[in-house]
Amino acid sequence: MKPARLIAAGLGLGFAPRAPGTVASAAAVVLGALLISLDKALLPLATLAAIVVGMWAIGAVAREARGELGDPKWIVIDEVAGQWVALLGLARLTPLGVAAAFLVFRLLDITKLGPVGWVDRQRGPAAVMGDDLVAGFVTAIVMATLSLYAPQILDARILDLRFLG
Repeated sequence: MKPARLIAAGLGLGFAPRAPGTVASAAAVVLGALLISLDKALLPLATLAAIVVGMWAIGAVAREARGELGDPKWIVIDEVAGQWVALLGLARLTPLGVAAAFLVFRLLDITKLGPVGWVDRQRGPAAVMGDDLVAGFVTAIVMATLSLYAPQILDARILDLRFLG
């Protein structure tokens, strides 16, 4: 397999038999959380690398397909980059915050609401990457807003059952 196709497919995640975008986003959340926990500077660097290398890979695959590529489901490097952008909006790394960033990003990416849909309707490699980046930016804004104005929501314990007894 050519390097551009392997990168565009998220190192093979795009070939998952069902929901490759969701599979790639889930893997990106896990890897992104790991990068943040190792060093907060790693995630922004990895995000920038995913965007730059992903744009190259998507462009190379599109040239190979003579421009008739569209946005096939197996191209998931854009989900990885977008999911990492979404994680950048978290003030602190908490399980609920990471889960919320994943869910909001997937909701926007799947439904194509607002500006995500507009970018998705454009043509070319920039549109393939762009709709996921917009979904990631919108998610990051939502996460940053929650972190600032309602931090208790993202810091809540998922299984805090003390209220029962």
